Amino acid sequence: MDPRSHPCSGPAGFVAWPARSAASLPPVAAHLLSVNVGRVVDVPWGKLGRSGIDKRPVAGPVQVHRLGLEGDEIADTKHHGGPDQAVYAYAAEDLERWSELAGRTFVAGQFGENLTTRGLDVQDARLGERWAVGSTLLEVCDVRIPCAVFQGFVDEPRWVRRFAEHGVVGAYLRVVQEGVVQAGDPVRVVERRDHDLTVGAAFRALTTDRARLPSFQAEPRVSAKIARQIDEVRNHSSGAPRSDRPVG
Repeated sequence: MDPRSHPCSGPAGFVAWPARSAASLPPVAAHLLSVNVGRVVDVPWGKLGRSGIDKRPVAGPVQVHRLGLEGDEIADTKHHGGPDQAVYAYAAEDLERWSELAGRTFVAGQFGENLTTRGLDVQDARLGERWAVGSTLLEVCDVRIPCAVFQGFVDEPRWVRRFAEHGVVGAYLRVVQEGVVQAGDPVRVVERRDHDLTVGAAFRALTTDRARLPSFQAEPRVSAKIARQIDEVRNHSSGAPRSDRPVG
């Protein structure tokens, strides 16, 4: 989905994400609550009519390859998958906040995430930072842009707009070192980048605040998609012809 045609694009701001009281958030070491994979099945929503968004928790170790988790399937390979979207992570704390807002329970994997974390502020992760998880090394490089398939799967009114307005979208991870992960594994941020280009800031730059996109060129580990968007904004500002390359 092209961020410029996103329903959240435009002058409107983001909706404040509800805070939790300190008493309701006891300190916990960052770890994997769940590791989730999905099979491609026929679905009644989206142009393709097939999707692997329905991720289910896996008991035991899961091999992580350069292009994703063993047993995890992708239907729309034009817009999903590849090295820059090998693994998708979402925080359990944010799933729980969504459960409160929607008045229903969202469980691990229900947002299509491969890794459901606990004790880690995924929204505040910086592009380019690296996580040691199990025997893997993962690198934050991109963010999720919600789409019609996500809307259909969750089956909530105005879901794409609501999800985008809050801007708590989760992180795509590149696999720097292949290995094995499983539920309960610690998540250690082994390299924190020296900038403020967070997951949340990246989503805003790709949707409602595109003027900020050029600042992301300071981080060489951004995804190829973000790099293309940076070039497009810079070329447009300089009067150069716009790129017609699709957003993946």
